Amino acid sequence: MRNFGELRRVVVKVGTNVLTRNDRIDREYIEELARQIAWLRSTGREVCLVSSGAIGLGARELGITGRVQDVVLRQACAAVGQPLLMQVYREIFSRQSVPIAQVLLTREVLNDRTSYVQMRNAVERLLELGVLPVFNENDSVAVAEISRAFGDNDQLSALIASKVDAELLVLLSDVPGYYSADPRTSPGAELISLVEAVTPAMIAVAGKAGSSLGTGGMATKLRAVQIAAEGGCRVVLAHGREERVLPRILQGEEVGTVFGARRRLKNRSRWLLHSAPRGKIIVDSGAMRAIRNHNSLLPSGIVAVEGSFEAGSVVMVNEGVKIVSSFSSSELEALAGRHSSEAGQILATGRSRRIIARPEDMVFFEEDQDLSGSTSPEEAG
Repeated sequence: MRNFGELRRVVVKVGTNVLTRNDRIDREYIEELARQIAWLRSTGREVCLVSSGAIGLGARELGITGRVQDVVLRQACAAVGQPLLMQVYREIFSRQSVPIAQVLLTREVLNDRTSYVQMRNAVERLLELGVLPVFNENDSVAVAEISRAFGDNDQLSALIASKVDAELLVLLSDVPGYYSADPRTSPGAELISLVEAVTPAMIAVAGKAGSSLGTGGMATKLRAVQIAAEGGCRVVLAHGREERVLPRILQGEEVGTVFGARRRLKNRSRWLLHSAPRGKIIVDSGAMRAIRNHNSLLPSGIVAVEGSFEAGSVVMVNEGVKIVSSFSSSELEALAGRHSSEAGQILATGRSRRIIARPEDMVFFEEDQDLSGSTSPEEAG
């Protein structure tokens, strides 16, 4: 499980509580982080960095203390802090001859198939050019609407690891790993070196976020592990200030907790799995059985359509399936309950009558699974 010798691509996420000391960006720590990442790159591995810290740095620059809760104020702090953070990274990484690039994301970028593919292609080219992509959520716009925000950079880092086909995600946190109980309240809590799979029960008992600057907690880290695992990516959770933490992890030392991966889903299925649905199609039990048996969804089985969406959007079907719909919500409303032979007359077009165009445009779940993407789906096709 700790044999990382063959890894080609690694995503490193560093949290706010690791990057800062006394509510200030710790330049000395970033110097050490840069040396470790430069070492990783010298071994022939490609590295992506996911960095928190922009809101905290902006708050400090503006003289604001404590947790920033107001949405608009968070936007302002992010807008001030992001260029300051990148200025620090550029200055320090240049001393290691590591060029960097800023990549700011919102959920909309990853939800839309076209923008997601463009982002992925841009990152691939940056890595080919020997550039270190530094990712962060575009908080100055993303926090305006909950649907556009990732919520924490643990989840963002896992989505990035999945999207760029990384084999390992390293979460550098202010905790040494995953414990049998909360070590802050249970003196007998033991560090667990290996976790094969995260369970809903583990997330249910995980602690809450508590720092003034960061947003993550153990529960968010465990959800991130589940997302990465669905992409066939292992995860190591370790304390970011452990001496030479990245080289030691990659050399197989028992540092932190390593979480196992599931079988790797196809890239399109992973994109579909983690995309926010734009609407919902309600179907009858017969149509649901047909979908479960990998058969087509027919108009006659549609009971209702919720939300407004265009053709090609990701939508839910009942509570158990995500699909890419070949039709818009208005077209589906016109087709609902009708025989498929009537589709041509209703739509007045020569388009295909298949609501799900191809098997890989469908991912479905077991009845007790969380459709947010935190549990392992079954891949169609």
